[in-house]
Amino acid sequence: MPGGGRCPDCGSTELVEDSHYSQNQLVCSDCGCVVTEGVLTTTFTDEGNLREVTYSRSTGENEQVSRSQQRGLCRVRDLCRVLQLPPTFEDTAVAYYQQAYQHSGIRAARLQKKEVLVGCCVLITCRQHNWPLTMGTICTLLYADLDVFCGTYLQMVKLLGLDVPSLCLVDLVKTYCSSFKLFEASPSVPAKYVEDKEKMLSRTLQLVELADETWLVTGRHPLPVITAATFLAWQSLRPSDRLTCSLARFCKLASVDLPYPASSRLQELLAVLLRLAEQLAWLQVLKLDKRSVVAHIGDLLQHRHMLVRKAFRDGTAEPDALDAREKELQGPGQGQGWGKEDRGDVSVDLPAGKRPASPTLLLPPCMLKPPKRICPTPPVSTVTGDENISDSEIEQYLRTPQEVRDFQRAQAARQAATSVPNPP
Repeated sequence: MPGGGRCPDCGSTELVEDSHYSQNQLVCSDCGCVVTEGVLTTTFTDEGNLREVTYSRSTGENEQVSRSQQRGLCRVRDLCRVLQLPPTFEDTAVAYYQQAYQHSGIRAARLQKKEVLVGCCVLITCRQHNWPLTMGTICTLLYADLDVFCGTYLQMVKLLGLDVPSLCLVDLVKTYCSSFKLFEASPSVPAKYVEDKEKMLSRTLQLVELADETWLVTGRHPLPVITAATFLAWQSLRPSDRLTCSLARFCKLASVDLPYPASSRLQELLAVLLRLAEQLAWLQVLKLDKRSVVAHIGDLLQHRHMLVRKAFRDGTAEPDALDAREKELQGPGQGQGWGKEDRGDVSVDLPAGKRPASPTLLLPPCMLKPPKRICPTPPVSTVTGDENISDSEIEQYLRTPQEVRDFQRAQAARQAATSVPNPP
């Protein structure tokens, strides 16, 4: 051994390095004495003097993986296997978790945030590989809060400087619709409810694209919109047998969970379809409602590009259905002063002084139903300026010595007036 080290027992200089598990130890080849038992790492000076280096001074402390990080890495691998992701996805997600864990803000975070970090690594990996996966799915698997997940996701993307593409809606529709149990006959699904997968998927994609063009998807979770679109596509393919089936029963038959806002998204989609039906001449005479318009979804989707452009361009050419119904309910006494507006070859009766009706059903939902803002009412002031000021508070209003003297003089006069005896 270089440095002239000797065995403390026999004094031999024949010291050799022996690897025991993962640690290199110095052992005397003559007597077998372990000279440097438990040495993790040494410098040349320590090696020459046969001095052990404490664990806190070694590089092993920085290289060791903590229990929390080990648990997180196991959770990343388990989540990838539950989602049946390819092995390359698992390696990428593990690498992202290790990079994120090097930041002090992540290491010192609470256990809830570290658990959410597992899902963030998997979600980022799936997004970068164009794998359809949503935040809601991961939050459901991890029982995580969506707000905490969003905050951790944005923080991780910023810390690591990652480029995460947006979710492809078409791929998500194909993956989500494939999970519906309506494509094969079974004891729980009657024959009249079984549908061809390709037909249903094609019509669902068209309805989702229509919802995207009319602002029903922007800023919202996509699964409720896809669920509503799938339900309408399924009903429209055989409306005579399926119009009586509700959305809740449809989800139960398909063995999928019913998202909470899906009912609202369904009503919004039906409202858009009614608005487009007003643009087709052969549907105007039918006086469709939200139930009967389902049977004509095929015609509306066939001409949807032309109908959407016409609704946005010439939406003011015809009164809105809701406004027309309100005018009928108002009666003849409240709609006086009717005028006429000509737009090319279209003549429309409008109330005098009233702007033409706008295509309200094609406006963004945030404009159709803006959130109610509760403005706090200012407290009503009851101070009139004539209130009496108590003697204990008067000193707060006195500023100059002259005011103090005048106040003392007034107090003395008042006391003198009250102490004068009444005349007999």
